[in-house]
Amino acid sequence: MRFNFDQTIDVENTHAYLVGAGLASLSAAVFLIRDGHVPGKNIHIYEELNVTGGSMDGCGDAEHGYMIRGGRMFDEEAYKCTFGVMESIPSLTDPKISILDEFHAFNKKIHTHAKARLIGNNAKILPASPLGLNSEDRLALANIFICTEDSLGTKTIKDCFKEHFFTTNFWYEWQTLFAFEPWHSAVELKRYVHRFIQELPKLYDLSGIRRTPYNQYDSMLLPMTKWLKSQGVQIELGCRVTDVEFKPSKTEITVTAFKCVKDGKETTVEIGEGDFAFVTIGSLTAGTSVGDMHTPAKVNDKTVGGDWDLWEKMAKDRPELGNPHVFDDRVEESMWQSITVTLKDPTMFKKIIEFTGNEPGTGAHMTFKDSSWLFSLVLHNQPHFLNQPDNIQVFWGYALYPYKKGDFVKKPMVDCTGEEILTEILYHLNFKDDMKKILETSICKPCILPFTTAQFLTRAKGDRPQVIPEGSTNLALMGQFVEIPDDTVFTMDYSVRAAQMAVYKFLNLNKELTPIYKGQYDIRVLINAAIEMMKDDNLRESLVSIKNLLK
Repeated sequence: MRFNFDQTIDVENTHAYLVGAGLASLSAAVFLIRDGHVPGKNIHIYEELNVTGGSMDGCGDAEHGYMIRGGRMFDEEAYKCTFGVMESIPSLTDPKISILDEFHAFNKKIHTHAKARLIGNNAKILPASPLGLNSEDRLALANIFICTEDSLGTKTIKDCFKEHFFTTNFWYEWQTLFAFEPWHSAVELKRYVHRFIQELPKLYDLSGIRRTPYNQYDSMLLPMTKWLKSQGVQIELGCRVTDVEFKPSKTEITVTAFKCVKDGKETTVEIGEGDFAFVTIGSLTAGTSVGDMHTPAKVNDKTVGGDWDLWEKMAKDRPELGNPHVFDDRVEESMWQSITVTLKDPTMFKKIIEFTGNEPGTGAHMTFKDSSWLFSLVLHNQPHFLNQPDNIQVFWGYALYPYKKGDFVKKPMVDCTGEEILTEILYHLNFKDDMKKILETSICKPCILPFTTAQFLTRAKGDRPQVIPEGSTNLALMGQFVEIPDDTVFTMDYSVRAAQMAVYKFLNLNKELTPIYKGQYDIRVLINAAIEMMKDDNLRESLVSIKNLLK
């Protein structure tokens, strides 16, 4: 019989089974306990890795080097759903306050105001403003802004703009902030322009960016994990869910069991009547390969960890569960490469501070505009890890075109060791005099991620499934590859929102979902954005006058 989402739920006897221990699952568990009053002991999370956090990781030590595969930023308006979870989790450093309180206190102290947003040849800091858009660029961007997603369909960004657009400050700053590439979906660009239009006037110095005090694992995922465990949530690490069993039906989707493997032994987890299954589909970090100073990372495939195999099995002959092959069979379009550098000598760190004029944590992205790899570096506030000694500094960076040959080290980045990648960066910074010392006292870990921008790939309606698929009685899908109208993938809020949607629907909670900020309907936001886009034009003066009248 089809589950009635309008019935009263006996939460004391309701069990929830979740695949993956990333942000989506941990957030779902928070919503289940806090808003749904489901006992923590009734929540069961299965994670194939030996640590929670999923793609939001942070690990390592001073001796062997630290590692963060990706970096994340917050926007005050766009991350309300994430903030809603953070306000319920105690801080590790001060249990009397929440990790949201800790976050706000940190951002009152450390303000982003990048002075070296774009760097050209010969380590020359370039003007990051104006945006450099001409009339054709603006019209094309306006068209993206106002046209429907159906009309854009499977068009790429490159299909919608002339060549000049891809030489503008706007494009260099936008693509390196959000990790867009010309072959990515125009629909995803449209959503981002809507969701983050309030940041456009601050694009040149990223002054609207907020960050956590430490890496996101230490600042968010670890506190969430500890709180959930204190509530009695059962987290099975090193346990891979290899398949999902369904009740035979032509009209309904009902999960009856998870097939798992732990310590080489196969087990079955039964999903009882009235219980719920939450599955995170796809993976941004499946196939991750990490190199070292003397060994390049390598390009793995989707069979190396992650949730691709599981999603493919679930979606076979079930179109309502999406089309994973659209996202996981195009590695050449979704792969990026990052590095984490551990400095045992402060020379490089001090030189970057002197070069940029930014103290650590205040500079955000430094993008080497003329780098063939299109490389960006971020100097975080230190320490960036809870266990980081005072005499150690850590920074992170990533490249959007790692298949191209370097400008100084004449090899594709994917073929380079950590030493070669750091050498390329030092040449771009013109730190040649101290190169030998820096290389001898640093650990640069290259990291290849084959699927990190897979969620930006062109796709058609139905390729991304609904959070609660059509016909589902007890299955919810979460993560970056579900469909949430108007929201933007590759953000923490997307994962948290999917979890909120699933929990509130399943438990029939009389609560409103956290609304999505829609600055595109605020005339003041629109005028501010237009003024920034037209800085070189006389029209700007008219827009400023209109803005003043609206005050």
